[in-house]
Amino acid sequence: MVEKKRLNIRLSLEELRIILGDRVVWKGSTEQSLKGVASLDQALSGDIAFLANPKYASQVEDCEASLILVPEDFDGEPADDQAFALMKHPSLGLAWICGAIERQLSPPPEPGIDGLASVSPDASVSDTACVGPFCVIEAGAEIGPGVHLKSHVTVGRGVKIGADSVIFPHVSVYAYCEIGARCRVHAGSVIGSDGFGYATVEGVHHKEPQIGIVQLEDDVEIGANTTIDRARFDVTRIGQGAKIDNLVQIAHNVQIGPGSVLVSQVGISGSTELGTYVVVGGQAGLAGHLKVGDGAMIGAQAGVNRDIEAGAKVRGTPHLEMTQFARIAVLQKRLPEFFKRLTALEQASE
Repeated sequence: MVEKKRLNIRLSLEELRIILGDRVVWKGSTEQSLKGVASLDQALSGDIAFLANPKYASQVEDCEASLILVPEDFDGEPADDQAFALMKHPSLGLAWICGAIERQLSPPPEPGIDGLASVSPDASVSDTACVGPFCVIEAGAEIGPGVHLKSHVTVGRGVKIGADSVIFPHVSVYAYCEIGARCRVHAGSVIGSDGFGYATVEGVHHKEPQIGIVQLEDDVEIGANTTIDRARFDVTRIGQGAKIDNLVQIAHNVQIGPGSVLVSQVGISGSTELGTYVVVGGQAGLAGHLKVGDGAMIGAQAGVNRDIEAGAKVRGTPHLEMTQFARIAVLQKRLPEFFKRLTALEQASE
């Protein structure tokens, strides 16, 4: 058996009680120092595990973890030297714990500007911000309190980055774009590259200058190597709390509503508007100038070529309502059978 690798962390049960607060009912206790996080079937003494999917409830009884986060209606009992934390959302509880672990493993950096960074004298950098090595900050940029620019970040002219945002290595933020408070932009992403716009006259593609910006509202997270194009004019906007996965392409003048979630490899063409809390599955593609209503769900690999109503669930290319797509999928599996029956009927009629 491969030896389990331990994280270099230590959390006592009392510290975890503080992290989880009064949202938890406790059963049992443990004297163990909590040293890692593991799945129910892999956890050892000293680990934290959690039960979010009832499918795995049977694994709790044999789980060796010292602390298990379980749903508030879970009726099992902890073993000796084991604690249960009963709560409404165990997965969210684990997120709070992992946040504390992350702070132990990667403590906040000391404020300041690394000597290898290049900062324009006309830029404004908060005294509590941290600017890493090889960053470039151009004239007129404003870096807010508590912002952390990791290495090799390029911040263009007039860019504004709000308080406590984290910009990971090799991110480029083009001129005049705006990033709100508490945003996270992961490595290799490009915010504000030119929108793909050309006027074709007599066989020649003439570039249409893109003079708008990108605006990320507060609490937005952008995955690695995602690209968001600046507007031709006005704003490409990502609404508050939206979460965008790796390798997503968002074209010029797109509007993403607050709380929406876009999974990896989604592509959205220009001027399409998504409402609030829209979910778009991986590799889905949306044509331009469409409107997707609040709370709509678009399945993986869908091809969307017309507007979608609020609350609708769609799949397929071109997209269909989810239940209709499912019925067609069932019928497709029977096509060989139908073909044989049709062939038999044709032969019988000859």
